Amino acid sequence: MYTIAKRFAFSASHIIGGLPAEHPCARLHGHNYEVEVILQSPELDGSGFVRDYFELGALRQFLDTTVEHRHLNDVFGHDRTTAEVIARWLYDWCKARWPEVVAVRVCETPQTWAEYRP
Repeated sequence: MYTIAKRFAFSASHIIGGLPAEHPCARLHGHNYEVEVILQSPELDGSGFVRDYFELGALRQFLDTTVEHRHLNDVFGHDRTTAEVIARWLYDWCKARWPEVVAVRVCETPQTWAEYRP
């Protein structure tokens, strides 16, 4: 099985609802997110790729126009804007375009990440 991944970044703010008032994530804050899309295939295409990295640039454009320097609560229309929810949302977007996608990982900090893998 061949596996490739490409990493992207964006900055955004959010407030996570349903948390105690003293929880830091219940307050307005932001992250410099990193998103990693992971693709797998048992075979390579005619050019020797799982998927050409150039094609994955469409995710960069999507992030730039949808979430870059935005308030995620406004983008999602709710206040459950956790890394887990973002990972699933981006997985669905990617999987609809590239069938080889197996997971999307979202990092809020260098030490924390959430991954959606069905």
